[in-house]
Amino acid sequence: MVVVLVMTACHKKSETEMSGGTLPVEVALPAVQDITLTREYPGYLAADATIPVVGRVNGTVIKRNFVEGGRVKEGDLLFVIEPTLYENAVAQANAALQTALAEYDYAVSSYERMKVAINSEAVSQIELLQAKSKVESGKAAIDNARAALNTARTKLGYCYVKAPATGVVGLRKYSVGEYVSGEMSPVELCKLYKDDIMYAYFNISDVQWQKNLQRGASGIDQSDITFTLGGKYVTWDAKIDYLAPDVNLTTGTLQVRAELSNGDGMLKPGSYINVVLPYDEIKNALLVRDASIGTDQLGKYLYVVNDSNRVEYRRITVGDLVNDTLCLVTAGLEPTERYVTKALLKVRNGMPVVPVMENK
Repeated sequence: MVVVLVMTACHKKSETEMSGGTLPVEVALPAVQDITLTREYPGYLAADATIPVVGRVNGTVIKRNFVEGGRVKEGDLLFVIEPTLYENAVAQANAALQTALAEYDYAVSSYERMKVAINSEAVSQIELLQAKSKVESGKAAIDNARAALNTARTKLGYCYVKAPATGVVGLRKYSVGEYVSGEMSPVELCKLYKDDIMYAYFNISDVQWQKNLQRGASGIDQSDITFTLGGKYVTWDAKIDYLAPDVNLTTGTLQVRAELSNGDGMLKPGSYINVVLPYDEIKNALLVRDASIGTDQLGKYLYVVNDSNRVEYRRITVGDLVNDTLCLVTAGLEPTERYVTKALLKVRNGMPVVPVMENK
């Protein structure tokens, strides 16, 4: 019975304290500071170039010299396609060139002798002209032989497929031992993603872009560009390098592209990101904790403690969230007013309280 009496007395004492306005509540003054408001625009990443690596000759793949998904440098050997036939073709073309050179030398020598012999009438004028014609034909034959040799060497070079740029190699489409028929029409062997530079594509409303133009000549302060990747804010070496020349009439937006440096290959083509851009600056903005704001059918509200230490239900107008924890208040609160930060369910309009100022 003693325990019951004690508990009853404590309960009554608690009710008395609440009814007498002795409930302590934590309060705080709104933070006043200059802020920059930002907005997130969904976008995606694309590589600087997606290059098909092709085979331009016929033959069996005899070597693959890369790891799928691995990074390669420009000029690295990726595939070797059977070069034997093309090596023979180079040898034949070179032999044809040597023959043409020899025939040309003989034609020149004959022509020179005939020019001397014409003075003694040992040869006719027609024979001299024929000798001269053979010299000209010999020059043309050399040009043709050299062109054929260059073509043969080019085709031989195609047997050694090299990386056209620095980047990441995708999955192979031909394995060692498979036959490639690429001489008539090039055959794709794999893709190379040139990703040292990446592009972030996103859309911004025409109205917002005009507002940004009022903030700066370019419409966007380049130093303010940040991104969200995997839910985290990150800064990047980036710049806006393209703005669509026209507005999409269906969406009322402009396509924008940001160029990002990706030398370490951390960013991947096709990834979805959010581009974070500033759109307004507010001096002496009023900020309260977002967790201290309540919501009912009438909208957003705060519990404010007046000079008489009584709770007031106060409807407020809010803006953007700042730094994930603070909320911008645009109307309904003064910088010198105290608001309840915790225990919102324990207070009510008109209730007397003991305010306890929180330490910042």
